[in-house]
Amino acid sequence: MRGPFDVARQLDVLTGRGHVVSDIGRWLAAGGLAVAITSGAIAPAGLASAEPCPDVQVIFARGTFEASGLGAVGHAFTDSLRAKLPEKTVEVHPVAYPASLDFATAADGVVDASQEITNTVSRCPNTDIVLGGYSQGAAVAAYVTADAVPEGYILPPGITGPMPAAAAEHVAAVALFGKPSNEFLRMIHNSAPPLTVGSRYAGKTVDECLPEDPVCSPAGRDRGAHGAYPSSGLTDRAADYVVSKLM
Repeated sequence: MRGPFDVARQLDVLTGRGHVVSDIGRWLAAGGLAVAITSGAIAPAGLASAEPCPDVQVIFARGTFEASGLGAVGHAFTDSLRAKLPEKTVEVHPVAYPASLDFATAADGVVDASQEITNTVSRCPNTDIVLGGYSQGAAVAAYVTADAVPEGYILPPGITGPMPAAAAEHVAAVALFGKPSNEFLRMIHNSAPPLTVGSRYAGKTVDECLPEDPVCSPAGRDRGAHGAYPSSGLTDRAADYVVSKLM
């Protein structure tokens, strides 16, 4: 088991600076806060209701330390998606999970997102599902798509295995923003399974990563880039991609 100083030394390799492990949280949180300031309120809007079935159901997992709801990146993405689909009803489900520095609790988000997909397929089989996430939430979304449980990995409570193959047919698109690289993931939780989008979803996934973002790009050095997905236009671009999959 590596101690916080071991993690800090490895983080120094990525960033060129010496930071204690708690700076990882401030790093991830600062990106979300910066986006929230520029994009306005981040309280969830248009929450999914049982009736009637929407044309599109967005299931989105927020980033670390963002308040419960969609998070700023999730709001920017879904607002753009709604604007591009004026003739369709678009409802959202903010994934319920702690979004804390305890990365093991990301499993709570995998459980919630998987259950919401299953419930939507059962209740509204003609609804197109869009799965998404930002930062730690992008890891949650990616895990939901997994083809198989990694060998030797013990599943946490609430997860019995991968999503049923039939569920993938109802997921029209997956949108990921600032998904942690496996190098970054090993630093914050060295027992976490690697992040790989499953084969049933890979062909309909947009995985946005700014080259300067050290969370998703091993060559990145600009911590501020992690919160720049709306201002860089990448939430808009991802919405365009999703719309192309819905048509």
